[in-house]
This record gives sequence, C-alpha cells and structure tokens, in this order.
Amino acid sequence: MMDNLRLELIPYGEMERILPLVYELNKGKFSVSVLKSRLKPMLSMGGYQCLGVYDNERLIGCCGIWLLHKLYKGKHLELDNVFVREEYRSRGIGRRMMEWLDDYAKSRDCNSIELNSYVNNEKGVEFWKRHGFEPLGFHMIKNLE
Repeated sequence: MMDNLRLELIPYGEMERILPLVYELNKGKFSVSVLKSRLKPMLSMGGYQCLGVYDNERLIGCCGIWLLHKLYKGKHLELDNVFVREEYRSRGIGRRMMEWLDDYAKSRDCNSIELNSYVNNEKGVEFWKRHGFEPLGFHMIKNLE
C-alpha cells in the first residue's frame, strides 16, 4: 500500500477533492458547501496551491500552500489545512510531506515555511517541532460573526 504513494500539487480544476478531508480535519464544524464557497475566492486570489498525497488515485492527505511575501520574513510558504486520513497516520507520510514541502520552498527561493497550529493540538505541535518549526508568536483572531 505505501509503495503506491504519490505526492504532487493538485490541479486547480480538481481542488474541490480536498473538501472532504478539510471537513474531516475540522470535525464537521463547517459543511462541505460552506468550505466550497470559501475555496472559490481563495483560488481566484492566486498564490494558493495544495499538495495532495495519493494512494493510487485516492486522495489520502493534503496541505494547503500559500506563497506569500511579508515584511518581517520576505518570501515564504505558509501551510494550512494539513491533514492525513486517520488510517494512514504513523506511517511516515507526514515526514514525506515535509520533505516535499522543504524541497518545494527551496525551489521557489523561499526564506522560510510558516504555519499556525491550534494550541490544543499537542500532537500536531510536537510533529511541527520535530520538523524544525519553532513558536514565534501568537495567532490571534477576533470573530465578527
């Protein structure tokens, strides 16, 4: 099963394939139709891509990628919605995704890779630390809805 894994950017025309994974990642907090309505403007803005991890043709993992420029760091990748289906976890897929993302960031002349991780996601924070990420600050949000 692991010999059939393929990591590649998901074509824009197939980007909606990530929605069931993002739905699962968010534990159903947002409906697929809400996620679809949010994805459309993300794609039209430009700068957004998504790494897909496939077992044969089945999408089993994803990682959103924003190519950004910020004053404090310059050109960098910002990751979001990083997810691997539960039955595929603890098999080195996350490590393979990070290797792919490191290579991709370097190929795009990025200075860094950044992400936000929920404070209660202890396993996720440990994963990121094992892959060289360090906390820099707080991601703050003010809900207006």
